[in-house]
Amino acid sequence: MGAKSGNLVCAIAAVLAVSPVFMHAAAAQTAPAPAATETPAAPASSAPNTPAPTVNHAPSLTSAPTDAPQSLETPQTTPKQDKPKLASDPTVDIVNPTRFGKGAVDEAFGAYQRGLYKTAYNLALPRAESGDGAAQVLIADMLARGLGIPVNLAESAKWYGKASEQGNPEAQFRYGTILLQGKYAPKDPAKAKTLMKAAADGGNAMAQFNYGQILVQEHPGALGLENAYPWFLKAATQGLPDGEYAVSQILANGTLAVPRDDAKAREYLIKAAKRGYDTAQLDLGRWFVEGRGGPRDYVSGFGWTLRAAVGGNVAAQAQLAKLYYQGLGVEGDSVKAAAWYMVARRAGLTDPELDSFMDGLDDDQMKAALTEANKLR
Repeated sequence: MGAKSGNLVCAIAAVLAVSPVFMHAAAAQTAPAPAATETPAAPASSAPNTPAPTVNHAPSLTSAPTDAPQSLETPQTTPKQDKPKLASDPTVDIVNPTRFGKGAVDEAFGAYQRGLYKTAYNLALPRAESGDGAAQVLIADMLARGLGIPVNLAESAKWYGKASEQGNPEAQFRYGTILLQGKYAPKDPAKAKTLMKAAADGGNAMAQFNYGQILVQEHPGALGLENAYPWFLKAATQGLPDGEYAVSQILANGTLAVPRDDAKAREYLIKAAKRGYDTAQLDLGRWFVEGRGGPRDYVSGFGWTLRAAVGGNVAAQAQLAKLYYQGLGVEGDSVKAAAWYMVARRAGLTDPELDSFMDGLDDDQMKAALTEANKLR
């Protein structure tokens, strides 16, 4: 997934692969929470919905370290660490009153915060029916997630539609997504684009990122990237890792209107990586090892690659195997190298260089690697 210098096609692919357009909203519409009761419970949450990594061959790392490792951005890499939530995860701000619009801080929202979902629904419904936009978004959200009531995505879409008409950015984003999908409301790309733009103008970070993606899809190539760049930048400024990664990819390649800037691209990679964006972690690991955009740092390169690999990024798992067997940023370990490649290979990735490395291992090493790989599953 790493960007290649001067290759605009790679930049386009990288931006579009940050996540499929509107994937975060889709997750919100299809991931109901467990059935709620009137016993106070924490609001429902789900694991981060990070983009699936592109399965590709990790680049060869054949050069020996030339600089002393530096302590730059070295992450903690405990294998069992929890993956941080992405800002783009639709459940991250579930108890943020601004998400539902003005007037959300009341008895209904208070009950929602305490996990009294049935009470919250009963309090919010009359207000929603009378035209309260914040209550309409709250009702839509609860119907989408099955909080205190059965999941009803079609009804949820209806309430998002009503709230979007009142200028609620969250509702505009969600309903715009629904119109693009065309599953719970008639498909209407033109209206969806208008709503996404309105939500983006209203400051919704996910809408800003997704509106940028619409522009890229409308004009594949440099023009689309240049049109999208300001919107990706707005989303990145709000801390959305999808936006941060998209900005890094455009800066890493450059266009006529957006000059290439490896140093700044690396800064955005660091931001996205720190927020748990696994593809950014993989790319950042490579950049540290290569010394791209800043000082070479093998230790940090290994650390970020390990974090992405532990998080399930298949390309990072293969890359980590190479770092282990070549001893870059870590003491060389053929068994661990083989173990990580076994994990990547189980996911469907093959690499000729690593296949050749595996052919050179003896039976004892292979047995030890298999045992280690089974622990990594």
